[in-house]
Amino acid sequence: RRSLHFSREEWIQKGVLAMISELSEVLDEARFKWWKNAEPIDEMALKGELVDVLHFFVSMCIRSGMSADELYALYAEKNQENFDRQNGKSLKPGYEVE
Repeated sequence: RRSLHFSREEWIQKGVLAMISELSEVLDEARFKWWKNAEPIDEMALKGELVDVLHFFVSMCIRSGMSADELYALYAEKNQENFDRQNGKSLKPGYEVE
């Protein structure tokens, strides 16, 4: 109803910008300003901002044609590679343990 007609690429770009904005809000809720007096974190506000980040991430996944199963499979594969890199087991160059 808002006449939001953008190309797939524009939607992805807008999603990235929205996530950056929401991540900034997460950072604010996490009280990153060391030069200010410390305050307790508002846990519900922090969680709300993280949900906003997830919303835009999931939206981009959907727009890119990724299913939940595909997202999980790709995540599991990448996560395993990250552990392999940390443990010196990656077959990719540059991750050898010295």
